[in-house]
Amino acid sequence: MPQLSQSDGRPEEPPDTATATAAVTTTRPGAPGLGSGPGSDTRTDTDTASDTDTASGADHTPANGPGGGAAVSEPDARHRLTALQGLAALSLDAMASVAYGPESIVLVLAAAGSHGLGFTLPVTLAIAALLAVLVASYRQVIAAFPNGGGSYAVAKTHLGRRTALFAAASLILDYVLNVAVSVTAGVAALTSAFPALYDDRVGICLAVLVLITAINLRGIVDSAKAFLLPTAVFVGAVLTMVAVGLFRAAPAATTTADGHASVLADNATAVGALLLLKAFASGCSALTGVEAVANAVPSFRAPAARRAQRTEVALGVLLGVMLIGLSVLIGRFHLQPVEGVTVLAQLADASFGHNAAFYVVQFATMVLLALAANTSFGGLPVLMGLLARDNHLPHVFGLKADRQVHRHGVLALAAVAAGLLVFSGGDVNTLVPLFAIGVFVGFTLCQVGMVRHWRRERSPGWRGKALLNGAGALLTAVSALVVTATKFTEGAWLIVIALPLLVLALEAVHRAYARIGARLGLGRLPEPPRRARSLVVVPVSHLSRLTGEALNAAVSLGDEVVAVTVTHDTPEDRPATEALRRDWELWNPGVDLLELPSATRSLGRPIAAYVTDVSARHPGTRITVLIPEAEPAHLWQRLLQNQRGAVVAHAVRRDTDAVICRLRFRLAAPARTW
Repeated sequence: MPQLSQSDGRPEEPPDTATATAAVTTTRPGAPGLGSGPGSDTRTDTDTASDTDTASGADHTPANGPGGGAAVSEPDARHRLTALQGLAALSLDAMASVAYGPESIVLVLAAAGSHGLGFTLPVTLAIAALLAVLVASYRQVIAAFPNGGGSYAVAKTHLGRRTALFAAASLILDYVLNVAVSVTAGVAALTSAFPALYDDRVGICLAVLVLITAINLRGIVDSAKAFLLPTAVFVGAVLTMVAVGLFRAAPAATTTADGHASVLADNATAVGALLLLKAFASGCSALTGVEAVANAVPSFRAPAARRAQRTEVALGVLLGVMLIGLSVLIGRFHLQPVEGVTVLAQLADASFGHNAAFYVVQFATMVLLALAANTSFGGLPVLMGLLARDNHLPHVFGLKADRQVHRHGVLALAAVAAGLLVFSGGDVNTLVPLFAIGVFVGFTLCQVGMVRHWRRERSPGWRGKALLNGAGALLTAVSALVVTATKFTEGAWLIVIALPLLVLALEAVHRAYARIGARLGLGRLPEPPRRARSLVVVPVSHLSRLTGEALNAAVSLGDEVVAVTVTHDTPEDRPATEALRRDWELWNPGVDLLELPSATRSLGRPIAAYVTDVSARHPGTRITVLIPEAEPAHLWQRLLQNQRGAVVAHAVRRDTDAVICRLRFRLAAPARTW
């Protein structure tokens, strides 16, 4: 059989929903097809005309090179990000990490007493250096892979499909955990200020998650606009705090720390390499979210790659300045970590004093921590769309709504995150040990892939770029190992197990699509169409306009039409059967009415058995079961229907290979009379 010249080997494509909705739904059981996944070939009128097929395999690479981007139509551009909006939509995770990144460093170094705290700035500078490496690397990733995907796209091109799946799985886990950790951390800040709400923290977490999900379902631009002000307030407050603190010779106030026990170790340990590595790895939690921009390049306005690069650089600069500035203040004020008070709160107290500015910092931190989950909603659905395009996730995740929203990915992320919130009981400490491991795996694979990229490309200066990425890969690999080892017994073992299991699940989906593709003969020209005898079976239970419309459609579709009705030989059913027989003869539509007796109350099985019998006696006949259904004018009226059509469709789909055609007869709302 001849090969198709442009086949990508995908076993199915999402439905073409660019046309108006249809009144007829056609299903062929047992033969996977357009957009409904294995086991069914269904096209329904519930697919909106605004959905966009992003899993179709079309080349979306910008026409004028990686740094440019094809012109985007104005209606489409309205639903894509500018660089500033991208900073608000995709950087909240990284921005909010300054609330716990420096604190993670201080808490580890506290084991060495006050002498250990003196290494806060050197460790932070090392993290800032790694941040610079990552920003430079992901800036190159954006240029080389303008279709998004970040670590997954790099690993897929340069490290192979299996390695790419590990990168994708690590990002998926990190994104999901980021949502749960961010929401619980924000709610924890709220319940700290209002202890009476502590027992309701799970409900509050779910309410915040619903709010963020609803905003993201309206589009990433709407979420960026909604979160732009909180981001600006937080960044402005932190930078102002750093600037004010640098001009103070002593803390303005220590009110928040007064009366709280210090967590400095009584028996201080020596400051060794292992302690510094542990502090470095803990502080690297501040780097989570750096990869989100590279994953979501298609969400930006044209030129998408250039805007994404600007966003990545702006994120790196702001994050680096805030981290270093806070570490300088920690050393300047000789801050010591205490129980029950965050390091950021102590710094705000020391810089501003215990006044309104202090509460602005706390409130902005609380809000941004809760909203930091938005980074995952901006990055993960795009990544899931790419995985769907490559047949590693159901193709439904590749569909976009009219606001450029991967709504199925958004809803799936929200559902899994909600499960984690309920599982953890809204306790951030249950989730933090699982956090940041996955992202370092992704960082490492991305850096290694970029080393191979430079070796293959050998562009001017490639050796320096490869050396930079190689150093970054080494640092992130060490960080991943240290974080995993130090947090293994605290729950990190779950990630060690979940990561390979998720990869196996992605592989299983890919194999399923491959089997479907082989059965469908994708990539090969099918046999020429040939006409076969067609029979249309129309189930009826009474006469009405619906019956007439069904027979009109049936005689237009097939060579032969037969109406069937299921009869029950019971005293209460005989009058209805005799009335239908009498009315049919009186009507005389030119179509035979076949009675299918049933000893039970089953409705679908007798029709399925009849179809099976006809198929066995006439193997070459194309059989279509046309099921007429009335569609009420109001949604609530559907509850009044008897669902006979659904019962028949299920039985025929399960037991036969007949085509199922559900004809919907729309009932107009009656005109009002006053």
